[in-house]
Formats: sequence, structure tokens, C-alpha cells
Amino acid sequence: MTNVPSNLRYARTHEWVRVSGDTATVGITDHAQHELTDVVFVELPAVGNQVKAGEACAVVESVKTASDIYSPVSGQIVEINQTAVDNPALVNSEPYGGGWFYKIKLSNPAELNALLSPDAYTAQIGQ
Repeated sequence: MTNVPSNLRYARTHEWVRVSGDTATVGITDHAQHELTDVVFVELPAVGNQVKAGEACAVVESVKTASDIYSPVSGQIVEINQTAVDNPALVNSEPYGGGWFYKIKLSNPAELNALLSPDAYTAQIGQ
């Protein structure tokens, strides 16, 4: 069974968001990493980039496919997880911990209201 933490919000495209003040941490869900299988490469946006909700801003490659990662919220990238770039396997082993992708300063916090609750995300993935 897929792990869907109750303290996060979720995008329909399988990204998660953890909000702290005006900054959000973004990664991909346990379900997404499981579907990708072994992640071998992570490309993240540059610090300082402005991204819009729904915009492709990162890439994850696994042994079976390459997938765009879409920003679930709009804002400015303030930090990237270089550890996940250097050790992509963290995305598989710790999708909600050490495998996070980037932190973004929210430009429109109201966009969080459009994200899925844990229950809605669980229903979407059929768990």
C-alpha cells in the first residue's frame, strides 16, 4: 500500500507539497516513485527561477522512463536538494524525507486550495 502522509497536499500529477510559512517543499509521491521504479537521474530547476503552477520544472529519469515534474504551486525556487541530485536513489527510498526536490517561496498561497487532500489523492490512485 502506498504511503500518503496526512500532513501534505498533493497534485494530480503526483507531486507533494509541505508548507511552512510562505515556503513550500516539493517532491514526488511514494506512488510516483513506485511507478517509476529505480530513479537514476534527477534534474532540478535553478535557484532563483520563477515557476508557475502546472509548469514542468524538473526531470526525473528511471531505468524505464524519463518524466517531467510539474510545480504544484507558483513562486521562486529558493533551494534545491543537491543530495537528491547526487544520490537519486533517495527519491525511491525516502520520497517524503531526503528525496525532496526543491523549496519554493509561494507567490500565490491560494493555489494550495486547488491541491488534493490526502484522502482525495488516495482515491485518485485507487488505494
